[in-house]
Amino acid sequence: MTEYEKALRPEDLTRLFVERANAGDADGVAALYAEDAVMAYPPGSVTVGRAAIRELIGKMLAAAPRFTPEEPLPTLVHGDLALTSTPPKDGAGARAQVVRRQPDGSWLRVIDQPEFQRPTG
Repeated sequence: MTEYEKALRPEDLTRLFVERANAGDADGVAALYAEDAVMAYPPGSVTVGRAAIRELIGKMLAAAPRFTPEEPLPTLVHGDLALTSTPPKDGAGARAQVVRRQPDGSWLRVIDQPEFQRPTG
């Protein structure tokens, strides 16, 4: 099994996601998620569990998308939980994640809302 760099701060997860996704490493991206994680993707759906997230990411990365780093908004930490977020460069909404500190001190995503569109009208 590949040994991946661990997120030592909640904010590290976004950087690691971009690096691994741009490298086409679906296993590496999935390793950023807890076994019981949920991802609100594709839009209107929920993907549950690291294995299902890995499968979804693999399909997504097959199209070789390029991700650009987004400046994180301030992180809110409460005990072993944290809320991280980034504003998309297009200003169309937000991305937010709940992350959980692991026994070794590293952080993993447990809830991921990668796209949230502002209501129009």
